[in-house]
Formats: sequence, C-alpha cells, structure tokens
Amino acid sequence: MLVIGLFFGGMTGFITAASYGVTFDGHDHAAHGGEAAEGAVDNSDHLETGHGNHEQVLALTGIAQKPTLSIAVSPDPVSGWNLRVETTNFVFAPEHASLAHIDGEGHAHVYVNGHKIARLYGSWMHIASLPKGENSIEVSLNSNDHRQLAIGDKPLRAQTTVSVP
Repeated sequence: MLVIGLFFGGMTGFITAASYGVTFDGHDHAAHGGEAAEGAVDNSDHLETGHGNHEQVLALTGIAQKPTLSIAVSPDPVSGWNLRVETTNFVFAPEHASLAHIDGEGHAHVYVNGHKIARLYGSWMHIASLPKGENSIEVSLNSNDHRQLAIGDKPLRAQTTVSVP
C-alpha cells in the first residue's frame, strides 16, 4: 500500500506541476554567478517559469511615481541577522510572481557576497548566518517576471556591508 500511495502521490504532483507550466529543465543557477557562498543557503528559483529574465533589466519610463529602495541589517537578538527592506511606490506581489510585469509591483532578490540566497515578498527577512569577515548584503527590486527594475540606466539595488567577528 505504501508503494502504491507513493506512486500515485508522486504522479499527482507531476501532473499538478505540469498543469501550472512548471518545468523540470535542470536550469543551472551556478551559471549566473557561481556556487552559493560558504555557509549560505541557495534558495534560488529552481521551479519557476520565466527564469531566463533574471539577468535582464527593465528600465521604468513614463511612470510618475518611481520606486525607491533602502535596506538595513541588524543583529538578531538570538542568532543571525535581520534584513529590513523599505520601498516607496512599490508593492510586494507574491500572487503575481512569474507573471507579466505590472508597474509598481513585484518582489526582491537578496544576495550575500554576490550570490542570490532568496526571493523576498515583504519587508523583513532573517539571515541565519554569515561567514566571518566582511559580507556584502545586496537587494534588488524585480518585476513580477523577474527582470531587475531600473530608473534610467541605474538598477534599483541597495547594498550594505556587515562585519562578522
């Protein structure tokens, strides 16, 4: 019975994924910047459609209220670090992830030392650990279809450095 349940459960999962357009194409995110930093977990978008848009830039033109982005990182009282992302004229829209671009909404990508560790749908994120030494924390604002947003030729990115003793 266990084997039969696992078989039909697995098939249901594959059929559901296929109906939503999810592909298992083996896309290699290492080609976009190497392996994950030591101690960092790579939560890259392995099962998304539109994954080819990560490196593309979408210059925002013709909108009156341009988005802004700032970040701050502080030690968590118990362990790790807390990342705060502040935006204006931008709404996090997880319900539209991997869909068409809509002005003023999307998500963020979080990078530690140049390696993407997460997709972010809100203002706060906990980073469990960072390697000893100087660490660059960077956040980009991205459209629903994963293109990096830019004002003119300047990408909407914010960066800060965290020193870990």
